[in-house]
Amino acid sequence: MASNRLNDPEQTIRITLHGATGLAKRDLLGLPDPFAVLTVDGEQTTSTTVSRRSLNPTWNNHFDVTVRQSSMLAIQVFDHKKFKKRDQGFLGVINIPAAEAISLAANNHEMITRDLTMSSNNLPVYGKLLFGFTLTSRPPPPTPRLADTSSFPMPAADTAHLSPNHPSGSATLDRIRSSSVIARPLPSGWEMRLTSTGRVYFVDHNTRTTSWDDPRLPTNVEDNAPQYKRDYRRKVVYFRSQPKMRVLAGKCDIKVRRTRVLEDSFTAIMGHTGENLKRRLMISFDGEDGLDYGGVSREWFFLLSHEIFNPSYGLFEYSAHDNYTLQINPASGINPDHLSYFKFIGRCLGLAIFHRRFLDAYFVPSFYKMMLGKHMTLTDLEGIDADLHRSLVWMLENDITDVLYETFTRTEDRFGEIVTIDLKPNGADIPVTEENKKEYVDAVVEYRISKRVKDQFNAFMEGLLELIPLDLISVFDEREMELLIGGISEIDMDDWTKFTDYRGYEKTDQVIEWFWQCIRSWPTERKSRLLQFTTGTSRVPVNGFKDLQGSDGPRRFTIEKSGDPQGLPRSHTCFNRLDLPPYQDYQSLETKLIFAIEETEGFGQE
Repeated sequence: MASNRLNDPEQTIRITLHGATGLAKRDLLGLPDPFAVLTVDGEQTTSTTVSRRSLNPTWNNHFDVTVRQSSMLAIQVFDHKKFKKRDQGFLGVINIPAAEAISLAANNHEMITRDLTMSSNNLPVYGKLLFGFTLTSRPPPPTPRLADTSSFPMPAADTAHLSPNHPSGSATLDRIRSSSVIARPLPSGWEMRLTSTGRVYFVDHNTRTTSWDDPRLPTNVEDNAPQYKRDYRRKVVYFRSQPKMRVLAGKCDIKVRRTRVLEDSFTAIMGHTGENLKRRLMISFDGEDGLDYGGVSREWFFLLSHEIFNPSYGLFEYSAHDNYTLQINPASGINPDHLSYFKFIGRCLGLAIFHRRFLDAYFVPSFYKMMLGKHMTLTDLEGIDADLHRSLVWMLENDITDVLYETFTRTEDRFGEIVTIDLKPNGADIPVTEENKKEYVDAVVEYRISKRVKDQFNAFMEGLLELIPLDLISVFDEREMELLIGGISEIDMDDWTKFTDYRGYEKTDQVIEWFWQCIRSWPTERKSRLLQFTTGTSRVPVNGFKDLQGSDGPRRFTIEKSGDPQGLPRSHTCFNRLDLPPYQDYQSLETKLIFAIEETEGFGQE
């Protein structure tokens, strides 16, 4: 025993339990009060603070623990309200060998995301745990190198995205969708593949190693690129390299009059088959000579997007959140041919993506989620109807007994006629109670965001999917879809700083000066990502930041002093607000800010 301990000395590492996302909801009447318990070898036990009424708790608690290479760490999540009951309110667990934890700590992995798993009680478990490892006395990180992968596991840097059933960070490739690059071939012996989470990586069969780095791209650019940027660019490369995204032989002629761009484009595009639209686009304006080598089609897409998304046609409308992001108009049925036009719009979007053009249009975030088939949540409603969102939040957080008298219905004014819609069969006969109010809220969210525009959206997707396969779209997340469709616009930093308000900070505070210094040094794509993180879209109003809108009217970009300097910044897109902790040095500010906007999905947003 003594010999084993000499060969397996103790080490101290620091574990940060940041929080969790998407936890299981087992109580119809309310949300859990989650907290986490950390155990080392079943002996050292410590727990986080309790986060009240949340499926996405934030703890940001730090623990120094003593481990050996042979130790095992367990992090369990419980509902505090049920902790003393039979199942202890168990919400999930991850188990990590200390050898792996020590390695991650040595490389300063401050944010890792892993799926929670069930225990022997077999209760259904959902969600992810967010945590990190550092050394209490941190040596310089070792020089990065590719690990020998005789069985071709994925690169170890992606352990944050793997299931805890693979604690070593490897997964056999028979569980991974694979495909070779068609256009712009990889070097001999290389292959591009996708992880189960949609992240692109590369296999070098010559050396039997794997890498996140695309061997076709300059190393110095990729080494300095942010994580999301590397992923997004790789996803675009992968997306455009697939056989179904290859331009077919032949031409697709589209001729329009400038005075009737919408009508002529509709006739031309709907007169072609989906396959014909995949041929080389040849756009021409009536009475104008010249061949289309790209410039004419770019102009056509710009003009067309201004026409088809013009709210005066009644197909789309500006969101309640602002006056520049679009959503489907539920009253579009006033036009008897509206579904044909939505299919046409879907084709236009598919054309732009397929032929690598951009549309001058930005949608509410929930629209991109609908395109990807993602589940809608109460948070998504905020950008659609802020007043309804506030009402439903109040309903969930308060006892409605003898206060509200609602049924499972919604009423709408349709051109002067008040119409009642059942949210479930015989909804008018079902009262909303304290016991079923969560079901009611979910039904309202689903109806308000998606069900009431179901026919229009289905017609739109029918047109889109004639050109772009759904499985390829699904490679992107909703924020990346906005960039894929609308492109990335230049951001005027002087304008941004000029029209920014502060709460708890002064413009001359060191943290604020660091913040703007940091943002100005970033590339355009990362600035756009920050704008998405804080406002919900990368789009800036035509007149600049002074016209930025919130859910309750004009709302300038605001930086508020809030949060733990050890934690991440948070955002409130409804109010265009960034909660920025008072960081003690520039490096901490930039590191935390980059991680918040690039590595978290929804975790830092409210």
